Amino acid sequence: MKSIILPALIGAFALISATAAEIGQGAPAFNAKDINGKAVSLGELRDKVVVLEWVNFGCPFVKKHYASGNMQKLQADYEAKGVVWITVNSAAKGKEGYLETAKMAEVAKENGNKATHFVIDDDGKIGKAFGAKVTPHMFIINKEGMLAYDGAIDSKATTEKDDLASADKLFANALDAVLAGKEVANAKNQPYGCGVKY
Repeated sequence: MKSIILPALIGAFALISATAAEIGQGAPAFNAKDINGKAVSLGELRDKVVVLEWVNFGCPFVKKHYASGNMQKLQADYEAKGVVWITVNSAAKGKEGYLETAKMAEVAKENGNKATHFVIDDDGKIGKAFGAKVTPHMFIINKEGMLAYDGAIDSKATTEKDDLASADKLFANALDAVLAGKEVANAKNQPYGCGVKY
């Protein structure tokens, strides 16, 4: 019995590892509807730089960036430069952070979310495909559809708004590099925040 179960478990782990997004590789395709009922297809966003931001409005690390206005400013500034910003909530039904669509839309508005699209991923398919671990976890996809950044929003893994000014802007620097057609420094790093509640 053990000899059958063990290879099966190893195989399942290998499958998960093999399908997780990797820097420089094609980003996992997905089709979804946002909280306003608009279709979102990553495949149809070729020739656009795309940002994926994982969120849970109850997370103190997320609150740091929304209460300070930092996240909304990034969303607005980069959308003005042609970036498609997709906020994703992968909390499963019954888990902390999950809200029904109408309530999520209300809470997103209350928090001033300015993303192009806000997607509820309650089955976790998008989050697991990208390997999203925490909120906030930031990803950048370049115009060729390749994953260009996977990591933290900045270098200070705290919940203190006062730390924003002195933090290394890891994500913003990466996004600026992608928009300029330059190589991204520190393209994969350890994100910080609350664990995604799959």
